[in-house]
Amino acid sequence: MARTKEFDEERALDKAIEIFWHKGYNGTSAQDLVNHLAISRSSLYDTFGDKQKLFVKCLEKYQKQNQDAITELFRFSENIKDTLQAIFKQAVIESLEDRITKGCFMVNSSVELAMHDSEVAKIVQENTVTMINIFTDAIQKGQGLGQISKKSDAKVLARFIFNNYSGIRVLARSGEKDKQVYDDIVKAILSLL
Repeated sequence: MARTKEFDEERALDKAIEIFWHKGYNGTSAQDLVNHLAISRSSLYDTFGDKQKLFVKCLEKYQKQNQDAITELFRFSENIKDTLQAIFKQAVIESLEDRITKGCFMVNSSVELAMHDSEVAKIVQENTVTMINIFTDAIQKGQGLGQISKKSDAKVLARFIFNNYSGIRVLARSGEKDKQVYDDIVKAILSLL
C-alpha cells in the first residue's frame, strides 16, 4: 500500500521558493531544503526529484504567479499609465522594505544560472518574451485610450519598461536603499510614455 504524503506540496513549493530566492540555487543545500520545508530528505526526493528539478518547479510557479498578477492588473485597468506607475511603485516599496535584499527570484536565477543551465535559461527567456508581450498589449491599450503617446512603438516601449523593471530588482539585490534613486528612475521611465 502506497504511503500518503504528510505535507502540502504547494506549501512546500512556496517554502522552497523562499529559500532559493534568499540563498540562490548554489547557496541552498539539500539539508537547507529539508530544514526549511520541514520534510524528510526521502519525501523531498520522492516528491520533487533532485534539487535542480525542485528549483525549476519553483521558478515556473513564481513565473506564473507574477505573470498572472500583472496580466490581471492591466486587464482591469482604466488608466494604463497609472497602472504602470503603480507596478513600479510597488517594486520600489518592496526593494526598500526588503531587509535581506533578495531582489527578484527570476532576475536572480537569470544572473546565477541561465548561462550554465539550459532549462533555467529557457524559463528566463520565455518569461522575458511573455512579460514583454504583456507590457506591449497594455501599452497598446493605453495608446488606444490616449493615455500613452503613440510616438514610440508599443513593443519598443514594452522592452524598455521590462528591462528597467528588471533593473530595479537588480539594484535592490545590490542593497540600494536610497528612495530618491528609485524615484528618479521611475520618473524617467514614465516621462517617455
